[in-house]
Amino acid sequence: MGIKGKEIINLDVDKLIEILNKALAEEWLAYYQYWIGARMMEGPMRSEIEPELLLHATQELGHAELVVNRIIQLGGTPILTPADWMKMSGCDYEIPDDPYVEVILKQNLDGERCAIKRYSELADFTNGKDHVTHQMATQILNEELEHEQDIEDWITDIETMKENFKKLRM
Repeated sequence: MGIKGKEIINLDVDKLIEILNKALAEEWLAYYQYWIGARMMEGPMRSEIEPELLLHATQELGHAELVVNRIIQLGGTPILTPADWMKMSGCDYEIPDDPYVEVILKQNLDGERCAIKRYSELADFTNGKDHVTHQMATQILNEELEHEQDIEDWITDIETMKENFKKLRM
C-alpha cells in the first residue's frame, strides 16, 4: 500500500488485519461447507439447489480472494495453513453428515448469518476510517445477504412442497 493510502487509514491496522484473517478463515470454511454440502445433498429439489450452492461456493472463494488481497495491501500476512481456519473462525463449520437437503440448507444458513454479522461489524469498524476495506466489506455483505435470502426461499419452497404433499395424501 502506498504512503498516502496508509496515511488516510484512521484505525488500528493490526486489529484490522486480525479481523480480516478471521474473515478469511470463515470464507474458506464457507466455501468448503457449500461445496461439499452440494455434493452430498439428497432430497427434494436437489437438482435445482445443487448448482446454486456450487455458485455460492464460488462466490465465497471470490470473497476469500478479496480479503487476502486486502490483508496483503495492508502489509499483513494472511493465514498460511488450513489448520488455522477452525482456530481463527468465529463461525462454526457444520459437518454435512446428514445429507438431507433441508439439513444442508440450514447449515449453510447458519454460516451465512455468521458471515453477515462479520461483514456488518467490519463495515462498521472501517466506516469513515478505511474506505477501501469498507467498500469491500459492504460488497461482500450484500452478497452474503443475497445468499441468506436464497437459502430462506429454498427452505420455504421445500416446506410448502411438503405441506402440499400432506394435503394431497389426505
